[in-house]
This record gives sequence, structure tokens and C-alpha cells, in this order.
Amino acid sequence: ILFNESVRARFSAYFQREDTFTLGVCNGCQMVSALKDLIPGAAHWPRFVRNRSEQFEARVALVRVEPSPSVLLSDMAGSHLPIVVAHGEGRAEFASEEARNACDASGTVALRFLENNLNVAEQYPANPNGSPSGITGLSSMDGRVTIMMPHPERASEAVLGNTDGLVIFESLLSRSLSLA
Repeated sequence: ILFNESVRARFSAYFQREDTFTLGVCNGCQMVSALKDLIPGAAHWPRFVRNRSEQFEARVALVRVEPSPSVLLSDMAGSHLPIVVAHGEGRAEFASEEARNACDASGTVALRFLENNLNVAEQYPANPNGSPSGITGLSSMDGRVTIMMPHPERASEAVLGNTDGLVIFESLLSRSLSLA
């Protein structure tokens, strides 16, 4: 995408449109974060690299939805959700401490891993990838692009015994209907 001028221009035009939204989950999170130069309000996003544990991590983790402009999550700020993680490269690596601080200051951190006592998870295993400040999801400044490492779609089926991830998609549906 970044190296083909025609494709890059199409993606850039898409991200400039005000009538679109994008959700990147896991590998999609990694891919969309690599496109941050094309996304308005995403300049300080991290790239996602190998977990500190040096292994694939697959389990249920607890996350908190942070106040952010995300069109998917903004109505859920303060919620605590058990969500599946399944990744080997989910650690947020910021270009600098200033970039990480800019994400915090701008309110674009959308999800953080939590300990069972609801404090931000800094340590393994509650923070399965080792990201600073438990960061595991971000939003663009205008909220139209959201990226996250956890898999809400894996916690959205009643047959699996957990529908907590479904609220993210229901939030989007209710927002879409109110805009129609």
C-alpha cells in the first residue's frame, strides 16, 4: 500500500473521507497502524512488535474502554470487558516517549489492559504483550479509525458463553442507525 503510488493514493483518499470508518483488529491493527501516515490524527500511533514474552499469547484478558473519540467505543467509556487476545506481535512500540505521551494527552488511547483489581496492567500476564501503560487499542483524533489487538468478535457469540465483545458492534450499529 505504501510503496505503490496508485494504491497509496486510494487509501489516502479513503482515510480523508468523512463518511467512512475503519476497524483494525489484531493483524488488521498491525496493518492499519503501518498506514498511520495516511490517516489524519494518527501520527503518534505505535507499531506493533513481538510480545515481551517472546511467544504467542492466547487467553482472555480484561480491558477498560478509555474515553476516546472512537465511533465504536465512545459510548462505552469506563466499561470493563473480558476479551480474547491471540497474538504474537501485539506490543505497542512508540517511536518515542513523546509519541506515547501525545497519544495519552490527545485522548486517542482507546483500550488498556487491566489487572483483576482494575488497575492498569503493566506486567505479564495481565498485560500479555508488554505494551506501555497497558495500551492495546487506539483511535484517530476524529474517531473514524480504531485499532485494537484484542478480538471482540471472539466474545460476541452466546454459544461460546460470552457476549461481552458484542457490545462494541452493537454500539456501531446504534450509531449507524442514528446517522441514517
